[in-house]
Amino acid sequence: MATERGRASSPVPLVVFDEVDSTNAEARRRAEAGDRGPTWLFAHAQTAGRGRRGRSWETGQGNLAATLLLTLDRPPAETAQLSFVAALAVADLACAYVPCSMVSLKWPNDPMLAGRKVGGILLESGPSASGGQWMAVGIGVNLANPPSAPERPATALARHMPPPAPEPLVALQQLADAFEHWFQIWLNEGFAPIAVAWTAKAHGLGEACVARLGTETVEGFAEGLDVDGALLLRLPDGLLRRIAAGDVYFASQSPA
Repeated sequence: MATERGRASSPVPLVVFDEVDSTNAEARRRAEAGDRGPTWLFAHAQTAGRGRRGRSWETGQGNLAATLLLTLDRPPAETAQLSFVAALAVADLACAYVPCSMVSLKWPNDPMLAGRKVGGILLESGPSASGGQWMAVGIGVNLANPPSAPERPATALARHMPPPAPEPLVALQQLADAFEHWFQIWLNEGFAPIAVAWTAKAHGLGEACVARLGTETVEGFAEGLDVDGALLLRLPDGLLRRIAAGDVYFASQSPA
């Protein structure tokens, strides 16, 4: 069952589901039916949550699962930068409950808390029948509990703050407001200020890491972001390699 309501501090409507397969899947269905958004979709429970590269995503009781559906007239290379916008919004949400010094962002879009993954971001898109490109910005945040069997070390906000854990709909309000803040900066000023803010919270810059790129594995040192958001990796021979997509692991993590 779904209910629809407006958010007090924003004209963007919110649709709340007791249960759905995934908020991103619902966003796709709506987009393909002609919905241009913007609309936030929230689910108390997901039966088939998804993460990057087809991985399953366990929402868990008391956690946040939401997707922003919107339509943009921008090329895909630019709209992909919304993953950094979303990451900054999650960081702002976390900083409302724990010391900001505990919050970091790991390339390409992993929000981290005390060095452990605390959320995930999944962008999906497609051509809109009425023009432009629809975007589904899926965001999951472990508010109350981490996954029971995570692929990488994980945590939840509740483990680093006095009880109770944030209420999911309250957290969504904060997340949506933070996303709107960074989204407007991106729209009006481009990616450069987003990159600066993201780099200030970057996890692992200057450290040795391993990048898994499909069938190729590359080792080097994470140097920072390129102008479009690609990771710059300094190889052992001194050359600089652009990593546009892949999974990056630092010394404290092990590839799954």
